[in-house]
Amino acid sequence: MSDELSPAHFVSLFRSVAPYVNLFRGKTFVIAFGGKAISGPLARTLAYDANLLAALGVRLVLVHGARPQIEEELSEKGIKSVTHGGYRVTDAATLDCVIDAVGSVYLEIDALLSQGLPDTPMANSTIRVIAGNFITAKPLGVLDGVDMQYAGSVRKIDADGIRAQLSIGNIVILSCLGASPTGEIFNLAMEEVAEATASAIAADKLIFLTDSQGVTDIDGKLLDELTSDMAERLVTIGDWLSPDLKRYLPCAVRASRTGVGRVHLIGFNEDGTLLRELFSREGVGTIITRESLEILRDARPDDISGLVALIEPLEENGSLVRRSRELLEREITRFSVVEHDGLIVGCAALYPYGDDQAELACVAVHPHYRRWGYGEQLLKRIEVRARAVGIKRLFVLTTVTSHWFKERGFAEQSVDQLPAEKRLVYNLQRRSKVFAKPL
Repeated sequence: MSDELSPAHFVSLFRSVAPYVNLFRGKTFVIAFGGKAISGPLARTLAYDANLLAALGVRLVLVHGARPQIEEELSEKGIKSVTHGGYRVTDAATLDCVIDAVGSVYLEIDALLSQGLPDTPMANSTIRVIAGNFITAKPLGVLDGVDMQYAGSVRKIDADGIRAQLSIGNIVILSCLGASPTGEIFNLAMEEVAEATASAIAADKLIFLTDSQGVTDIDGKLLDELTSDMAERLVTIGDWLSPDLKRYLPCAVRASRTGVGRVHLIGFNEDGTLLRELFSREGVGTIITRESLEILRDARPDDISGLVALIEPLEENGSLVRRSRELLEREITRFSVVEHDGLIVGCAALYPYGDDQAELACVAVHPHYRRWGYGEQLLKRIEVRARAVGIKRLFVLTTVTSHWFKERGFAEQSVDQLPAEKRLVYNLQRRSKVFAKPL
């Protein structure tokens, strides 16, 4: 173990990924990447990470492109590269170059995924890689007066065939080539193949590896979350986006709207971005969903485990009063929670007392999400719930967050101003400060 990672830190990190391992097992991911990702220095570690996902029970479809390899083939044969409307004009000579380039990229990917060298993440790997005629293509035809010849688009994806291979543990590899029912081969856009495949098999995730860290704003700041509507607006105004993002973002929007659970856009120029995006709360790229990832709602009985994981660290450091799992189960209807991408990241509870008063209790937000304003949202929701049942005064007991409540309209009170029932159970050892707010 390296000096930088202490035993305790290693154990903590290892345990932190367990929820994702359980969440992803049996799920279907489509991972799409262009030829630049394969020709780059991190192709080997990308193969390691793909194998790791498969070993953890993720059903994988890999979709690859070959743009730089095609350009190299054309250059070697002295053939001019011609594009129109974002597609390559593909005559017979160009198609030969496309077939050669795509074939070489496939063989390289196959070799990378088939390694089983000792002392590598793929040692003792028995994962099989399958390719086949899963894509039926059709010609693009004539665009704006330009005959695209053997440039095509996806007519149909053999979803049943792909699912059958995934169900027996195989990794499916798809390229940017497809055959028509008449037996002609067409050059397809990799990103469109990935979109069509993810939609056809109802993938849980579609992941694009791009030449950018993710989608950025005009100042270059990463946008870590977008709804499909927000992403669509960026398609029309985002002149600053990288070449990959300009091609991939429209496909990401369409896939999100046709039922793909999550679409991720992450960079391929840093080692481990795939794992960091999938197995950490904060991620490293951009995630696109049809609706917002965050849900503010009343707690349910099946949230108990998530609540326990959230509040236990705060109970251990004394910030919150300890609550048993049984108590949480009995009082679950008093809680409101913030759910972010399926995980409970914030909570607060409302405990009514007599005289139109109620306690705001167990306010907790995961450290990684405190800058997102979830505490403020929870407070507003509790206030709405309190007003709905006729509460006129909301009070809170706190040991470490006095200023946070002061900034939100709470004024310090004496213990004597608590409801009589609450005064009887006030913990003199904790010496919590009392704050109250009229509603």
